[in-house]
Amino acid sequence: MNSLGFTRSAHRADHILHTPDTFVRAPLPGMKNATAIVHVAPAAGAKFTQYTAEFSANGELAPSSQSRFLYVLEGEIRIGDRTLVPGDYAYLPPAQPATIYTAQPARAAVIEKSYIDLPPHETPGALIASESAAPATHLMDDPWLEVRTLIPNDPRFDLAVNTMTYQPGAALPMVEIHVMEHGLLMLSGGGIYRLGDSWYPVTAGDFIWMAPYCPQWFGALGKTPAKYLIYKDWNR
Repeated sequence: MNSLGFTRSAHRADHILHTPDTFVRAPLPGMKNATAIVHVAPAAGAKFTQYTAEFSANGELAPSSQSRFLYVLEGEIRIGDRTLVPGDYAYLPPAQPATIYTAQPARAAVIEKSYIDLPPHETPGALIASESAAPATHLMDDPWLEVRTLIPNDPRFDLAVNTMTYQPGAALPMVEIHVMEHGLLMLSGGGIYRLGDSWYPVTAGDFIWMAPYCPQWFGALGKTPAKYLIYKDWNR
């Protein structure tokens, strides 16, 4: 049942909350034995595309003309001769020839964007790593709020992707308003997100897009930590 048209999803000028009850699946060009849940794209006003790729056995995702970031959510994913497991991730520069392949069902968060040059710096090379290897830091020295930086703070990269983990009751220390846009996928737990002048309950599986200068704040609720994967444009 569709609960008589009720949903937590919301679409506003400066933000989108995309919840699983409203997900629509469709294959994207270059997919084989796979489908995509497109959470946000330029059609919605974003300057990037973010989707969840759901692979069946022998699934494939062809190379992209854009830069691509991939974070494994479930199963095993092969990129070239490397096998990635949940928590592993890859950054692939524009036109990187490696095909993404799965022998068995798997899921991944995928971010794609046009690369912005910053002369005299060259385009970065491919990067494959594990979130667990990224050092944990604490936002503004709050031990209950852990940040892991997945993309090097290097001017060659025009994006940043982090994971943030909040212990129950932890919250951002301020309402943020800034020039960067975000794509955020809730990985576990839940809480309350302020977006613009609205307040939303959020939980694992939800996606949020935040436009530049959208007021934003999050506080974790429940008995387990809340964790999300967050993208922002950076270094440009």
